[in-house]
Amino acid sequence: MDFFQILTDIEKTDADVYDRFDSRRAVFKHLSGMGKKVTAATLPLLLGTMFQKAYGQTTALPAIIVETLNLALQLEYLERYYYQAGLDRNLFTGQDRDAITIIRDDEVGHIFALRAVLGTAAIPDPGADAFDYSAGGRLAPFASAKDFLGTSQAFVDTGVRAYKGGAVNLMSNKDILTAALNIHSVEARHSSHIRSMRRAYTALGPNTNGTTVAGLEGGGPNDTLPKGWISLLEGGGPVPAVTAPVYGPGADPAKFPAEDNVTHGGLNVQTGTAAPAGLTITAAAASEAFDEPLDAVTVKTIARNFRSAKGVTLGLFA
Repeated sequence: MDFFQILTDIEKTDADVYDRFDSRRAVFKHLSGMGKKVTAATLPLLLGTMFQKAYGQTTALPAIIVETLNLALQLEYLERYYYQAGLDRNLFTGQDRDAITIIRDDEVGHIFALRAVLGTAAIPDPGADAFDYSAGGRLAPFASAKDFLGTSQAFVDTGVRAYKGGAVNLMSNKDILTAALNIHSVEARHSSHIRSMRRAYTALGPNTNGTTVAGLEGGGPNDTLPKGWISLLEGGGPVPAVTAPVYGPGADPAKFPAEDNVTHGGLNVQTGTAAPAGLTITAAAASEAFDEPLDAVTVKTIARNFRSAKGVTLGLFA
C-alpha cells in the first residue's frame, strides 16, 4: 500500500486533506523524512490515528449510514483475508502475484478509510478465521490459481453491486458518499482485472469445484472465458450452486433487478431505441451497458455462505 499515493488520490477530492491532518501543511507533505523512525509494525496504528483525527465524526452518524458502512467493512475484511490466504499459499508468481498483492493492499486501504469514518461504531476486526472460503465445502478456492480467481470474481462482483446499492443510504452525507463511490470504482477495476486473469488461466483446465459453463469467447455469458465486465447472468458464475445469486435479482426485483436487466428509466434499451443502420442491439450488449445495484439483505445472504463458526458467533452479515 503506497500511503503517499493514497494521500495524492484523496487530495483530488479533498484539497484540504493535509490541513485536516496537520495545519503545518509543508511539514506534513514531507512526512517521508520520518521513514527511519516509523517501522512497518507501527505504521498501521499511525495511519489509523491520523485518519480518525482527520475524518472522524464529531457527532453520531445516522444509524442507516453506520449499518451501510459496517456491511461494506465486513465485505472488505472478507476480501482482504481471502487475498492474503491466496498469497500465503503461493498460488501466483511474477506479475500475477504482484496484482493480487496490490488488490490485497487496496482492501487494506479501504478498511482504514471505513474504520476512520465509523470511529467507535466500526465492527471489530473479525480475523481470518471468521471466514470459510469453501462455502461449507462446496468450493475449493485454494486448489489452484484458476479456482481462486473464480471465487474472487464472485466476491468483487458482489462488492461492486453492494456499494452501488448502499449509495442511496449515504446521500445525506456527501463526503461519505464520495468516499464510498471512490471505493466502488476501484472494486469495479478489481473485477475487470480478476476476469482478465481468469481468461489467462483457462488453459489450466476446468474448475475443480464445478462444471464449467459453455459459451463462446466474446459472445454470451461465459464462465471459462469471462468478459472484462458482467454479461447477462454470467451463466450463474463460476459455481452456479453458490454464485448464481451474485448476478440475480435483489429482495425487491423492481428496485434491484438482475444483471440481465435491459430496461432503464422505463425504456427497453434493446428494443425501444432506434439502432443505427446495420447495428443490432443484443440482449447481452444492452445488459452490459448498465450495472445493477444489490440490496443489503441479498448481499448478506450471499456473504453468509462464507462465514465460519466463529463468523456466525460474531454475527457477521447477520
